[in-house]
Amino acid sequence: MLEVIRAMTDYNYTFFRRVWDSIMTLSDEQFTADVPYSHGSIRNHMVHLATVDTRWLRGLQESPDARGFRLKPEDYPTRESALAVWEQAADEVTTYVTGLDETALERTVPGMPMATWQVLLHIANHGTDHRAQVLRALHDFGAPTFDQDAAYYFMR
Repeated sequence: MLEVIRAMTDYNYTFFRRVWDSIMTLSDEQFTADVPYSHGSIRNHMVHLATVDTRWLRGLQESPDARGFRLKPEDYPTRESALAVWEQAADEVTTYVTGLDETALERTVPGMPMATWQVLLHIANHGTDHRAQVLRALHDFGAPTFDQDAAYYFMR
């Protein structure tokens, strides 16, 4: 199970870094432009992901502020500022996963609705959902996109 969780975490963040490469081809105006679906702009999606990943991680770490943690998209007006906060969340989750063992994966943290392995799998799955949404928006802006299937990650 640990190998699967680590692989899915790496898949999630590796492919998001490819998304960021595409995002960086946009102007800041395109980055913050309203997209009439889900969380709105590409910026809003990426800040949402940083928020949610951090919130779940803080829950797993039994942080008292986990449920209330929320980043505001308007605090990240540029691609660079949003990338920095997203990278921080990705690095924190990756570091956490790297430090786990099989026993820790089975643990259900008090106040959490699922076992640790389920939370971490949810983070990767949630990322896939939003990555698809962002890739579509990037396509609409004329930015480069790619297939994000996990098979492409595992066959590399």
